[in-house]
Amino acid sequence: ITKEHALAQAELLKRQEELERKAAELDRREREMQNLSQHGRKNNWPPLPSNFPVGPCFYQDFSVDIPVEFQKTVKLMYYLWMFHAVTLFLNIFGCLAWFCVDSSRAVDFGLSILWFLLFTPCSFVCWYRPLYGAFRSDSSFRFFVFFFVYICQFAVHVLQAAGFHNWGNCGWISSLTGLNKNIPVGIMMIIIAALFTASAVISLVMFKKVHGLYRTTGASFEKAQQEFATGVMSNKTVQTAAANAASTAATSAAQNAFKGNQM
Repeated sequence: ITKEHALAQAELLKRQEELERKAAELDRREREMQNLSQHGRKNNWPPLPSNFPVGPCFYQDFSVDIPVEFQKTVKLMYYLWMFHAVTLFLNIFGCLAWFCVDSSRAVDFGLSILWFLLFTPCSFVCWYRPLYGAFRSDSSFRFFVFFFVYICQFAVHVLQAAGFHNWGNCGWISSLTGLNKNIPVGIMMIIIAALFTASAVISLVMFKKVHGLYRTTGASFEKAQQEFATGVMSNKTVQTAAANAASTAATSAAQNAFKGNQM
């Protein structure tokens, strides 16, 4: 009985410490939010020098925006985005090396540059930021945007890992071809193919993890529809267009009625 009592007391102390830690975290976040409300939220991503001609485009602070229980997952997704961006950058050098030993691979080299310039910002805006916003505001609509785009992103990872010819990727098919041309270049391309494969595998694991967390947030397709409808109707452009359409219809109806009375 004494042992069970000690275990129960230890469990209570552990829960109390966890509650105190969460209370301290909430208090710190509240102070930070009050500070932000007083001074405003200034964009801080990407971190650029103050004298740079273009300023940061987004605000990102995991400790302020994301609940404690979701911070690790959102950070991992951010690191995954960075990992894929680095892989795309290395892919340029892999395709360049392949082009140096095989002049017919100019298309692959050109496309590798295009993929880096296209997928790096688009993946950040189209799936990472919706995920960040979904956990920040518990938005069902943002979750659905993330899932839709991220499935497409996973398909891109698989295609990049495969490495079809003239697609601009140092995947497994291209790597084996390059290995027959030049062993050092082939080894370099195999390493990049392994990175693309790792991106695909990690993406699938993280997709399952995010989906599991999504199911615990109470989000649903019905809520996503409601958020979309509310967002559309509160948009000033939509409101102006609806008002103009209603005004035009009313004017047309009045003119037709006036003409009918004259006849």
